[in-house]
Amino acid sequence: MRIVACLNGDRRPGAHPALPVSVDQLVADAHAVVAAGADAVHVHPRDPGGAESLEPQVVASLMEALRSEGPDVPVSLTTSLSAESDPWRRYDLVQRWASPLLPDSVTLNLHEAGSVDLAHLLEDRRVDVEAGVWTVEAARILVATKMRVSAVLVEPTQVAVEDAERNANAILSLLDRARVGAPRMLHGTDATAWPMLEAAVASGHDLRIGLEDTMRLPDGTEAYDNAALVAHAASLAAAAA
Repeated sequence: MRIVACLNGDRRPGAHPALPVSVDQLVADAHAVVAAGADAVHVHPRDPGGAESLEPQVVASLMEALRSEGPDVPVSLTTSLSAESDPWRRYDLVQRWASPLLPDSVTLNLHEAGSVDLAHLLEDRRVDVEAGVWTVEAARILVATKMRVSAVLVEPTQVAVEDAERNANAILSLLDRARVGAPRMLHGTDATAWPMLEAAVASGHDLRIGLEDTMRLPDGTEAYDNAALVAHAASLAAAAA
């Protein structure tokens, strides 16, 4: 059971006192979450102003620092349209990422325009694709295209826990029926983050937690930082082992 630490997401700088934005902050935070029990890190690269960016120079600077100064764990980057709203420009930017400094994998939301074309590009570039599946319709895209993925991220976006659970179960059921064999990671956002993580632990799926997904511990108190969130997730996983 892997634990992936999602360090910053699309949260605005200052949304949490410990939200890592700069390259130095992300490198330091990567070390902290690995020490707390994470097996990999997921990052939304940021430009010097703190905005999400897929620009080649931004990605290269981040990856160079993580490879040379960060912990020796897999690095996943986003390709979300929140970082680049034009799918064709996104394709061009990813195509221009420097090959010696490519991430191990990227997350790719299948409901977003241009996702299938980008998946083909990433396969050509030998970057693993973690398919972001938010809905049953997105799961159908995965099945219909026979897309080669290293993991399926089941990501219900409903606000209410019961609605999120219902959506996640429908997605997982479709994946089972279609015999999609890739490892699965189940996670929620904010109010659903911990219930989805607990469901993932109970089902033996991989886990994801971090300030991208929630800024609070299960009791509602604000987490001190990403490492505190990861440490709590690791303790839940260890208790269930």
